[in-house]
Amino acid sequence: MTSLMERIGNERRRLRNVRQRMAAAIDVGADGDAAFVPFYVAAADYIDATMQRLHGQDVRMGEMIVEKVGEMDATIERALAELDDRLEGAKAHLKPFLAARDAVRDNGAAELGRFEKAAREYSDFIAATMGHHGATNDLCAKLFSADDWEYMAAVSDEQAAAEEKLFARVVETTPAGVTVPGD
Repeated sequence: MTSLMERIGNERRRLRNVRQRMAAAIDVGADGDAAFVPFYVAAADYIDATMQRLHGQDVRMGEMIVEKVGEMDATIERALAELDDRLEGAKAHLKPFLAARDAVRDNGAAELGRFEKAAREYSDFIAATMGHHGATNDLCAKLFSADDWEYMAAVSDEQAAAEEKLFARVVETTPAGVTVPGD
């Protein structure tokens, strides 16, 4: 049985790898090459599933902080406001990215340019804003027990297996010439 921290670490590494593969593919440029279609769809499907789970984790985290903190102060309110802003920003950026994925899925290579533009914008947003949660991480470290972390993460064996399958599909469909460090 894999520990919670190992599961979360593996998921985060795979998410970073998928985002890096997608960015590398955009740098190469599909230029109408239909070989990029299944890869871009697979990468977006992986990101969609993973970000939905991470969004749920962050929502639970915010709820748990409010429940456990007792008395709110300006620091806690600011940390929760930053969390809410991140969640809203992530949803706002995910929407056009997924619309571009759906267009590629439905219309193929004709939509690759649209997808690459939306994917670059989404990837840039994620790289700039996600993973930088100092205030909420500090609160969690003070407030959460090991059981709290398990509850917040909500990583089931089924979810882990599904995430691994989605990742395998990304790797299998990566176009020739698209590489990332560590591959």
